[in-house]
Amino acid sequence: MDPRPILLVTQYDGGRFSGWQRQPSARTVQGAMEAVLLKLCREPIAAIGAGRTDAGVHAHGQGVGVRVPSQWTPAALRKAMNALLPDDIWIADACRMDPSFHPRRSATARRYGYLVGTDAAARSPFRRRFEWAMHRPLDVDALHEEAAALIGEHTFRAFAVAHTAPIDDHHRCVIHHARWMERDGGWVFEIAANRFLHHMVRFLVGTMIDVGQERRPRGTIARLLVAADNADTSAPAPAQGLSLREVTYPSTLFLAEHHTP
Repeated sequence: MDPRPILLVTQYDGGRFSGWQRQPSARTVQGAMEAVLLKLCREPIAAIGAGRTDAGVHAHGQGVGVRVPSQWTPAALRKAMNALLPDDIWIADACRMDPSFHPRRSATARRYGYLVGTDAAARSPFRRRFEWAMHRPLDVDALHEEAAALIGEHTFRAFAVAHTAPIDDHHRCVIHHARWMERDGGWVFEIAANRFLHHMVRFLVGTMIDVGQERRPRGTIARLLVAADNADTSAPAPAQGLSLREVTYPSTLFLAEHHTP
């Protein structure tokens, strides 16, 4: 194996996958990628992701690290894998990385986006696969106010699935930005942080939408950020509206073969 790993910037439609992580009897993104790597390299190759997206969650920029035999250049590996991968996975870029690179531990930030549809066409079958259609109007000022409360370092026990993190995990995350932005046909919630907990973005969106539809009072996010558990948190938003948009790594980890044409 080449000691210099390759970063595969990977996109996928999560609708037909049971999440990222390989499972013995379910179709997963990691499983599909490793099956292709086995064909190309004629030996098992681990595809390690920057994060474990849930069933139905999409990715525009999942970071996937692989270590393959030295004859594979990033460009050749990308081309060969794209020729064999199913049509709901595509490698957008491939980069040679420093030997110290790890796709999860080396990441300095991750950015997610969540699409909400508010027009009549949001119920179209061509949009429902990728966004959450709203049946009631939203108080946009309330959404902005709730998102602003997230900025900075907080404990997110109220916005994580219980018992999915190590028992000694502090559940603290640093939120770099969190904002609702208008788009054609609705809104997108964008959030970037140093780390995310299981279901965290979906819990946040579900709670903010309840505030935006006046089912919960303003200030709910701020109150839950000091809660000890998720007992009073709204149900998580549906998976199909969520996408891992980008994973950020230090520029010093990228070697000469950075961008793939």
